[in-house]
Amino acid sequence: MKAKNTCEDTRVDETVMRQLAHFFFRNGYVRRQNEERKTKEGSNRYKKGCEIRLTARDFDELQVMRFCLKAAKFKAGRPFRKKRLYCLPIYGKQAVERFLQMVNSVSND
Repeated sequence: MKAKNTCEDTRVDETVMRQLAHFFFRNGYVRRQNEERKTKEGSNRYKKGCEIRLTARDFDELQVMRFCLKAAKFKAGRPFRKKRLYCLPIYGKQAVERFLQMVNSVSND
């Protein structure tokens, strides 16, 4: 059984949180599931889920992102190229909510 990304059991180093917030607010983005479309089309036809995509300028930056996500107890998806950038997804509604809560707490300090 896979572990879920939950807030209760995770204490993240401030430096890691700030680094992830920097990557996200620089040019990361959230893709959300359209609940109305899912209801209308059904879950067999509409497959899109919730995810965050962090974008890295080069392979070295991608490695830093992976390290920070692992330190923050997030499970990153497989990175892919999008034009000249590397995209690193984080999948799952709970993971997205926890990530956004974390980066917003950093930006509010």
